[in-house]
Amino acid sequence: MKKLIFPTFVVTLVLAAFVAVPLPKVDAQAVLVSSMLTRLEKNRQSLKSLSADISMEKYNAQLRDSDQYYGMVRYIPVTGKSAFVRLEWTKPQHEILVIANGAYVLYRPRLNQALYGTTNSIHSTKDSDVLALLNMSAAQLRTKFGDFQDTREETLWGGVWTQHFKATPKVAASYKYIEVWVDKEGMPVQTKMVEKNDDATTVRLTNLVKNQTIPMDQFQLKLDSSVKKVKG
Repeated sequence: MKKLIFPTFVVTLVLAAFVAVPLPKVDAQAVLVSSMLTRLEKNRQSLKSLSADISMEKYNAQLRDSDQYYGMVRYIPVTGKSAFVRLEWTKPQHEILVIANGAYVLYRPRLNQALYGTTNSIHSTKDSDVLALLNMSAAQLRTKFGDFQDTREETLWGGVWTQHFKATPKVAASYKYIEVWVDKEGMPVQTKMVEKNDDATTVRLTNLVKNQTIPMDQFQLKLDSSVKKVKG
């Protein structure tokens, strides 16, 4: 997926105030993580659709510089199958990625070109994506990452309260670790993937609208016959 959308493209822990003796740190962390996973799982099970604004920052560690991207995303999960996704970048360039029924189309208007193929070839690089995390169960997160690190509360810009965790993959991966920010409803609203060369990609969802009807024609691209089609 990285080649396709970059740059074109996861607890409320209440400690009773009546307890005179605080919980040991390790127990508090375990309770926090368990509660956060529970909220993530409830959000995953209740999520029927999602519309949101999306922003992405790609940081180049060697140049110490970053590029910014902005757009919109539409998402409908499908149990046991690839989700329906429409990811439309509007700045700095207009590009549209549509995923439906096990296939994808990436349309690049400035090139008058559309890349197309099956989702089987892009699953392996989506594991750090916000949208990929939306469809991962708590058990899958545990299997993939094991114990979480640096679990803490953090308020994102815009005043969004979240709980943050860092996760290192248990098996070989193309990145070193990811960081995830989960809001009070169990929605992973921001992720940061740090690669082995210290480059980083941060993705943020804002203005979320959940469980409202999304017309299925949003996941279809009607392209002019002049558009060049390239197999990905």
